[in-house]
Amino acid sequence: MTSPATRKVRILLWVPLIAFVAFVGLVASGLLKPTANVTLVSKLVGKPLPEFALPPGVAGQPGLTAADFRAGKPRLLNIFASWCVPCAAEAPVLKQLADAGVEIDAVAIRDRPEDIARFLGRWGNPYARIGSDVDSSIQFALGSSGVPETFVIDGKGVIRHQHIGDIRAENVPEILAALKDAER
Repeated sequence: MTSPATRKVRILLWVPLIAFVAFVGLVASGLLKPTANVTLVSKLVGKPLPEFALPPGVAGQPGLTAADFRAGKPRLLNIFASWCVPCAAEAPVLKQLADAGVEIDAVAIRDRPEDIARFLGRWGNPYARIGSDVDSSIQFALGSSGVPETFVIDGKGVIRHQHIGDIRAENVPEILAALKDAER
């Protein structure tokens, strides 16, 4: 028969293992079943674009300024990069939007002109203007959380809608509705 002190020591020896198993179980449950879908939305939605003037991202196309968005017609501002796989995935949808008359401008982040040109040559060029944001300063000023990301800008230069991630065919009605709302 074991003494009460020996039983207490045996129980105490199991406490770290039980605590570790409980911790692993808690972490695993959080990874397997997240409690919420967290989306970072720019604090600039509903506010004017910050002032900027970007040089051209590729030869033969104009650069991009905040003033370009105050021309009276709503349009899209797409943030992309040639090295971004989801950007390539959304390229056909952006091309369809451009072919349907939607004006799309772009900010190419942390990219080189030759890489942008190669990307556009491979996936198509839906952009009227492409500004080069080599240090992501405009991306961060917009409150963008990554690439690709697209903003609907009204004709006065105010951000009306933000779409995080690649635009897929099922997102087109939402984007078109946001553009229509931005006409008001």
